[in-house]
Amino acid sequence: MTKIVAKTGNEAMAEAMRQINPDVVAAYPITPATEIVQIFSSFVSNGEVDTLFVPTESEHSAISACVGAAAAGARVMTGTSSQGLALMHEVLFIAGGLRLPIVICEVNRALSSPINIHCDHSDTMASRDAGWIQIFSEDPQEAYDQTILAMKLSEQLFVPSMVTTDGFIISHAMQRVEIFDDNEVQEYLGEPKRPYNLLDVDNPITVGPLALQDYFMEIKVQQANFIKESRSKIKEILNDFNKKMKRDYSVVEKYMMDDAEFCFVALGSTAGTLRYTVDRLRKEGEKVGLLKVRFYRPFFEEDIVESLKNIKGCAIFDRSDMFAGTGGHLFNDVKSALYNSSSRPFLKDYVYGLGGRDIDVEDIESVYRDIKEFTENNGKGETVKYITVRE
Repeated sequence: MTKIVAKTGNEAMAEAMRQINPDVVAAYPITPATEIVQIFSSFVSNGEVDTLFVPTESEHSAISACVGAAAAGARVMTGTSSQGLALMHEVLFIAGGLRLPIVICEVNRALSSPINIHCDHSDTMASRDAGWIQIFSEDPQEAYDQTILAMKLSEQLFVPSMVTTDGFIISHAMQRVEIFDDNEVQEYLGEPKRPYNLLDVDNPITVGPLALQDYFMEIKVQQANFIKESRSKIKEILNDFNKKMKRDYSVVEKYMMDDAEFCFVALGSTAGTLRYTVDRLRKEGEKVGLLKVRFYRPFFEEDIVESLKNIKGCAIFDRSDMFAGTGGHLFNDVKSALYNSSSRPFLKDYVYGLGGRDIDVEDIESVYRDIKEFTENNGKGETVKYITVRE
């Protein structure tokens, strides 16, 4: 049984955390993710969960406490954003390497400088190679569902996960959300599945030992191989989630792609505006579609290549820049995935919305005209364009 409520993205994530009922939440709140752990702390104080809430002195301490709790066999969650995730950066690699099932509710916010509290994806992208599953949400509904899904994925695969929402755009925007019954969530998740337990004194183990030239390479190859192999398992778990929880999610989501000649590719909340624009352009007779990347890590390159095989021109929307002179993160990953494809579309990157700058339908229609012209010119010219920029 489900119920319909009005919740912001932060409220939806906090509600999912309440229903998950983790053993430990260690956190140091930061804008615009503050409300997630703030609301959750009220659940703790009201006795609605059995969670040990650990308010720490920094995000580095928060994720360190999460690592210790997860290694001791606890079900563990936290939340953060921007500079907070950056301060966790060192320990994210430790959690990934130790294969600990931790879930972070991560609200996308620009990294300084200059100081900014609004949305772009630079924080998440800076941690994309830490060995964590990364799931992007389009709206509060997806934020809620995918937080629950992430806990299942992490505990089944022994890989930490972060579920992201766009700061203020989703985190503070209220929408209709369909909430599961508490018992449904607990029944779906079941008892925590632990990779190991440091407190099992009858079966002592060593975790995170020193490994130099002797075995470091072998350990990292094992980690890399498992992440690569986990893609099929993620699909299995996602299909099971859809069946049991009556949802319809996929690792990449196609919209109007069957006969499309041109398409948009994006992450996060912008997919909603893109979908609306696709509808408008379709009414004008334009054959355009949308490919929304839900799972950014691991990267489902085969699904993306298959989705783009009949596309002539493809506009990639990046809400972050690599500052390498080659555009944004999503663009470079898609371009790499298509390298060996026999049917590569012309690709152009559109870096937009940094620091929370709005993107509207007119901006996207302009991108559509640009990618059509770029394709007609056989991809000649600059492949990276910065849009939503003051003239």
